[in-house]
Amino acid sequence: MSTKKILIIDDEEVFCETLKKALNRLGNYKVDMAFNGKDGLERAKKTMPDLILLDIMMPGLNGLQVLERLKAHEDTLQIPVVMLTAQDEDVARERASELYGDLFLTKPVNIMELRFKIETLLKRRGIT
Repeated sequence: MSTKKILIIDDEEVFCETLKKALNRLGNYKVDMAFNGKDGLERAKKTMPDLILLDIMMPGLNGLQVLERLKAHEDTLQIPVVMLTAQDEDVARERASELYGDLFLTKPVNIMELRFKIETLLKRRGIT
């Protein structure tokens, strides 16, 4: 079983740290974090994670803009992206789906459900 690289892009640092600790306890994950969209895009292109957890509501470059840029770039196009938001907005969900967001989850996230969805997406890409 290989280590799976996950990138969390979220402006809430406490949420990121909490999620990182939970994922590290639950699986063989190497978790990296970015606290804004610009840094997240740069890290995604540099580290090529197996999966990205991406917050929608961020100042500056928001999650939908980050997703659009990820899916427009050949190197990052195939990386599964789980969209996270504190709001259950139909418009945001619809836009994320149009941009090929793989999943859309509302915070607070159930860590066991998230782990299941992460593993499902990774298996689809042949990453076990």
